[in-house]
Amino acid sequence: MPQSNPRVADHPIDSQFLNRWSPRAYTGAEISEATVMTFLEAARWAPSSYNSQPWRFVFARRGTPQWDSLLGLLNEFNRSWADKASVLLIVLSKTTFTPPGAAAPVPSASHSFDTGSAWSYLALQASLSGWHAHAMAGFDKDRARSELGVPADFSVEAAVAIGKLGDKSILPEGMQARELPSSREPLSKLAFEGKFQG
Repeated sequence: MPQSNPRVADHPIDSQFLNRWSPRAYTGAEISEATVMTFLEAARWAPSSYNSQPWRFVFARRGTPQWDSLLGLLNEFNRSWADKASVLLIVLSKTTFTPPGAAAPVPSASHSFDTGSAWSYLALQASLSGWHAHAMAGFDKDRARSELGVPADFSVEAAVAIGKLGDKSILPEGMQARELPSSREPLSKLAFEGKFQG
């Protein structure tokens, strides 16, 4: 579904970074397991400290027995639009790792950072494949841990909805105005040479 894209880069970048965005209007299209595996395969190749690969994903496709349990973890606002997604994921990260040559695991200082890399790879692959991914913080992490059997040495990071772009008219009126690619702060507010200047 075509949407206007007001994004303009201040410096030369590949268009995929401007085209990827996080809509809420989805069509409810069926998604194959093979397509989901393609997104997860991209995430698998993200960089991580010591190549520890702390990311894990629990997913459910629309129409499968697991769908309602993952949808039920979302807060009411996110459930109101994510129920039209094609797949839902819960993103986890392992908080410990065993360094090379060590006999026992130690805390990982970068598990969330590394898992963020995997999420971004997944989101870009979805976009390149004609799908859209929207990450969410609004879900019940404690219930996710309990109901999904997440071990204590994993952090419950985020929920993600993926689907085919739908018409924004299917959203409640208050959400429709926000249904377009968002802008970003100027780079001068985000990056500083030599010393923090915020």
